[in-house]
Amino acid sequence: MKKTNWLLLVLALVLSMFLVACSGGGENTGDDGEGDGTETEETENDGNTEGEGEETSGDSEQVLNIMDSAEIPTMDASLATDAVAFQWLGSTMDGLYRLGEDAQAVPGIAMDHEVSEDALTWTFNLREDATWSNGDPVTANDFVYAWQRAVNPDVGSEYGPYMMGGVIKNATAIADGEMPIEELGVTATDDYTLEVQLEKPIPYFESLTTFGTFLPLNQAFVEEQGDQYALEADTLLSNGPFVMTEWNHGEGWKLEKNEDYWDAENVQLQEINVSVVKDTATGVNLYETGEVDRAGLSAEFVDQYRTSDEFRVEEEPVLFYIKMNQEGNEILANVNARKAIQMVIDRQSMVDVILNNGSIPGVGDIPQNFVTHPETGEDFREINGDLVETNVEEAQQLWATAKEELGMDTAELNYLGGDSEVAKNLDAYIKDQLEQLEGLTVNVQSVPFQERLARDTNMDYELQNSGWGPDYIDPNTFLNMWVTDGANNKTGYSNEDYDSMIERANNELAQKPVERFELFLEAEKKLIQEDAVIAPLYQRASAQVWKPYVKGVIINPMGPDYNYKNAYIEGK
Repeated sequence: MKKTNWLLLVLALVLSMFLVACSGGGENTGDDGEGDGTETEETENDGNTEGEGEETSGDSEQVLNIMDSAEIPTMDASLATDAVAFQWLGSTMDGLYRLGEDAQAVPGIAMDHEVSEDALTWTFNLREDATWSNGDPVTANDFVYAWQRAVNPDVGSEYGPYMMGGVIKNATAIADGEMPIEELGVTATDDYTLEVQLEKPIPYFESLTTFGTFLPLNQAFVEEQGDQYALEADTLLSNGPFVMTEWNHGEGWKLEKNEDYWDAENVQLQEINVSVVKDTATGVNLYETGEVDRAGLSAEFVDQYRTSDEFRVEEEPVLFYIKMNQEGNEILANVNARKAIQMVIDRQSMVDVILNNGSIPGVGDIPQNFVTHPETGEDFREINGDLVETNVEEAQQLWATAKEELGMDTAELNYLGGDSEVAKNLDAYIKDQLEQLEGLTVNVQSVPFQERLARDTNMDYELQNSGWGPDYIDPNTFLNMWVTDGANNKTGYSNEDYDSMIERANNELAQKPVERFELFLEAEKKLIQEDAVIAPLYQRASAQVWKPYVKGVIINPMGPDYNYKNAYIEGK
């Protein structure tokens, strides 16, 4: 029996025995995120319950109890880089716009906007009834301060330069220390009018304004808190639907309805209680005993709940892959070694047996059902097809070539993975797959999500299980991250031809949607097929169970995974 099949059988038996032993339910949600372009963790995810319409909450207690599988790394919008942080920033804050139904931008602090004929000047008209949770009005100056802070090199934001560079006028020069922050192309023409100057036409700019990096900040409060800002519940301000009132690090947090929110009359939930639970079985037990209202399901629980009316599966535009540090390791600097790693992994068995939650094999850098050709309407993924395949025999040949080129018979690689139950099961499978390459030993290092983010930032890894969800709805959100010295590249990859493709798509072709889209198709082929920068693993789907009384939760394809603004409890 092949080693791969043996491991699948063992895991399946272990999981089935574990299922018999654990009759319970509970929720383990895990959406830990890396740069939604955000980094996300390889854990079971929460789901979405639709419930809009004519229903009302009636006399039900408006308290939602849920779980997350990781601590919030930060609540500072300038420093956030992951899906956990962006989720709770999005729940407690309003930017110019927020995502509503069908990923459409709906008014937040901005009531509307105008765009100049050359598409370079955007003027936002702000509402005058929005306040911070300390009573201060939310003004255009709060956006100016926040956006300047995000590109201020002294602050050290990763996402500010990444999201604003090449978008907001002078952002790159400011982030590089070549220009004062006051030169950023954002101006408060009065308290309730914000004018934004762009470097060039940006087809997705309205979508960008819903993202967490573009949230406003109250300058007086931030500066008063100093280096303690956003570290505790009492060093935060909110201007959104909810206020964080408790934050017990490593254990959980509580949000309460913001009674001073400009749209408070449409917010029905009074509390959202979040517990950090890393173990799926514990989470499922909490769900079954009614202590939480939703639970993420790992593979061993999916079949148990598949026929339940409370079972949900949601496909997400979130990709997971193995990042390979070309800068820090001579083996991974070899393209044949990288292609061997791509090709040796059986993705179909991974999603069918290990994940078993509706996820599908990853075959490129753009997820399916995310963006379509502007002329034909055909899905990006369908056009480019599968850019990676499983072929163990060819992988062995590529690996043998790589070893010959490197002058080595054996190799050892460290693999950075997560510390949740699902992550550990998945990483054990990937280790087994990779060790099919003759002479390769893989050492798995399981660490908390926050540590993995830090090690990624410092490029302190060799192989890494990493995930990415979109920051906006455009192929650029996935493809732009791999340009030379990109803030979220962190692989050492650098290719002038690839850089040129992305540069042309976002400049010369910015207002030529068909040519731009087709250039992105070519860029993806170069990234995955030719240069093998990453080894795609899977496109995530989330399997969960939700209590039927939870209504009105909207699932987002970017930014915060869930919108709780209009959620409510009905008939509990």
